[in-house]
Amino acid sequence: MPTLGKTKSRGLSCPGPDFVYGAMTTVYDGGVPEAISSWHAPLLSSSISHYRKAERDFVALNREGVKSGLVTAKELQQYRSTHDIRRPVASKDMRRSAPARIPPDLAFGVSTRPSTPISELMEYKYAQRWLEEQQARDRALLARRHKKVQLGKIQDTRTTLLRKSRPLEEHPSMWKLPRFQQIGPALDTFRDADARKRAMATHYSDSAARRGLLGQGTYTMD
Repeated sequence: MPTLGKTKSRGLSCPGPDFVYGAMTTVYDGGVPEAISSWHAPLLSSSISHYRKAERDFVALNREGVKSGLVTAKELQQYRSTHDIRRPVASKDMRRSAPARIPPDLAFGVSTRPSTPISELMEYKYAQRWLEEQQARDRALLARRHKKVQLGKIQDTRTTLLRKSRPLEEHPSMWKLPRFQQIGPALDTFRDADARKRAMATHYSDSAARRGLLGQGTYTMD
């Protein structure tokens, strides 16, 4: 019991001066003859498998829980707390397969790029090659565009052909009596055929402002 009015000590009492700290080790030292005749080396695989503990197989636990009809997270957690499935521990006799033998003449790494010929650099061949590639690409692009235009062309039908080939308008001829239609004029006051065409064209263009069916009457003033 602590003394009244004094704090309780939290420290621990140290052992006496004859106490030795640490763990006791057993040394098998037989000298040089024992080291030469029999070398005691611990087996790594046996020591690991001795202290290794089997791990829980959560995949198998979840699968068995689903088979039992448990689908929610809470139900699966309760199932894992009441059931236990462990993964199989590798036995001591299991050995790793030996690695594949590598051919002695195999060279590892990335092959070096071949050196650039200095003659092509001095002759400006790379730039010329690039220009030729650009021109070939432009020609191919123009050819594709021209092909698209040709494919998109609409074929002409009979109606479109008839609309394009409209007959020429025939100018109305001067009225004559049927018995005088086959008889030519008695006088020809024009100097030549061109003068006659020009006069008839002027007369035809002026007929819109005249009266009558053929536009040969008086001018319309209204």
